[in-house]
Amino acid sequence: MLHKEGFFRRPDPAPARGLMPPSAPQPANAEPPAPPPAAPHRTEASKSADKSEDRKEAKLIVGPDIKMKGVEITDCDTLVVEGRIEATLDSRVLMIAEKGVFSGTVAVDSAEIHGRLEGEITVRKQLVVHATGRLSGKIRYARIKVEEGAELSGEISVLDKTQALPTPRRANQM
Repeated sequence: MLHKEGFFRRPDPAPARGLMPPSAPQPANAEPPAPPPAAPHRTEASKSADKSEDRKEAKLIVGPDIKMKGVEITDCDTLVVEGRIEATLDSRVLMIAEKGVFSGTVAVDSAEIHGRLEGEITVRKQLVVHATGRLSGKIRYARIKVEEGAELSGEISVLDKTQALPTPRRANQM
């Protein structure tokens, strides 16, 4: 049976209460210990500014042999697909590795495809399809770079300038 002083706690070197020797007398002119320095006062604005400066890129990596199905991915700066994923994605960057497979709907600023994408993809800036890349479905892009050997099939179209840049959402106007 384990006692209080189990595997993770060091035994208390002081004996039980009541058996402790009286504390040493303090000299009359001894100063009490100084309190720890107070933290500088910070306003809410400075706290939120620090958070935005400290924010790192939100990156999700779906590793090899990982399978995800039926998810919606939001607030992700970069998605790297090395496994298989079936999802809806709105992000800045999509990267599909050579053995990676993405099925679903994608809206991104830029995409780099080494593997397969099946479904609908809208790339607001640049789509790069490498020689091992395979895209099928509805493909829309602002700019495209396709290496020899890549395969594109389905409905392929160029975004016009108004579609290429995301438009701010507006309230219903009539």
